[in-house]
Amino acid sequence: MRTLNIKRLERLQNILAEMVEAQFVSGSSCMVLQQGREVCYYENGYRDLEERKPLTRETIFRLYSLTKPMTAVAVMMLLEEGRLDLLTPVSEIFPSFQNQYYVRDGKKIPVQTPVQIRHLLNMTSGLTYPGGTDDETDVQTGALVEEIVARLHTDEALTTTEIVERLGEVPLLFEPGTRWNYGLSADVLGAIVEKVSGMRFGEFLQTRIFEPLGMKDTAFYVPQKNQERLAKVYDRDEQTGMLTEREPDHLGVSTRMERRPAFESGGAGLASTIDDVAKFANMLTAHGKAPDGKPLIAEKTWEYLTSGKLDETQRSGMIWENLPGYNYGNLMRVLQEPEKCVSLGTKGEYGWDGWLGAYMVNDPENELTLLIMNQRVNTGTTLYTRKMRNIVFSSLE
Repeated sequence: MRTLNIKRLERLQNILAEMVEAQFVSGSSCMVLQQGREVCYYENGYRDLEERKPLTRETIFRLYSLTKPMTAVAVMMLLEEGRLDLLTPVSEIFPSFQNQYYVRDGKKIPVQTPVQIRHLLNMTSGLTYPGGTDDETDVQTGALVEEIVARLHTDEALTTTEIVERLGEVPLLFEPGTRWNYGLSADVLGAIVEKVSGMRFGEFLQTRIFEPLGMKDTAFYVPQKNQERLAKVYDRDEQTGMLTEREPDHLGVSTRMERRPAFESGGAGLASTIDDVAKFANMLTAHGKAPDGKPLIAEKTWEYLTSGKLDETQRSGMIWENLPGYNYGNLMRVLQEPEKCVSLGTKGEYGWDGWLGAYMVNDPENELTLLIMNQRVNTGTTLYTRKMRNIVFSSLE
């Protein structure tokens, strides 16, 4: 294990200042940990521009897709208890997933292999996120998400299981297991945890993960007493070039998060603080152990959780500009070939990020964690993320 040069890490402050001064974000924070101990924490800017309320380590952020690793841990718990199996067809839990098909040249083609738990964990299920194409899968998925949003703030909001039951009726993009495609797989997994455990998904996470780790500010909603700490969401106005507040209710997740939602999204729904996410990251650094030494997941389970699962054909679908050199497995990227990466990194590092800028990377070789938090749309991994990665990994000596 290499040690960190603390002086070099001070450069992180310059990147945070650059992000705020350029009006790229209203505010941002970052934290570096090693062997479970905080090495440095920096912050800059505001959680609320209009009211000039500073962003602090008590600020609550919407995690969006950084929810996914937490969902994966929940699934691992049920796997090691013998309550789930990687080859279990989703149709055994949600009958609407029976008789699935995909469309080619206007023809319905029945799947040869049903969608299984492993396909959901590795994003090879054939499910998608709506993205504005005219593909039948995309169109029907988009219509379902629009309905979720339309009913979100009513007494007829769709529940986690209702949404997944509806999703099973949507045609797949392709034969399960043949390709990688980012989509609603983690939301299906959240509903599966709910069905198999007999607990609401949020209750399962709270009881089995958040409470043992002391993650007191992590949940699918933000209670009224904590609303003042919730950062506002911003995007750049195309006409003025200035940051403007947004309330998109993206992917069926309420921007205001004022009440417990009917839909507890396993792919996007959690809110948290940087300190709470650090506790989760530290559990992973400790190979699945809580601070008291008790395992949340077993060592072998941790090894499986943090390893890549895709073959070369499946990996060819990972075409995002930030993913060269990475494999994918259990709702996280895993660095397989550092020489191909577009930023500095270590072989075997794993993690993920969120639509509004929440970012986590764990380097098991050096027992290192980097966390970044901000709240601007479409800022999962950006130029500034790569700059901070380069500073952190070049600080290892």
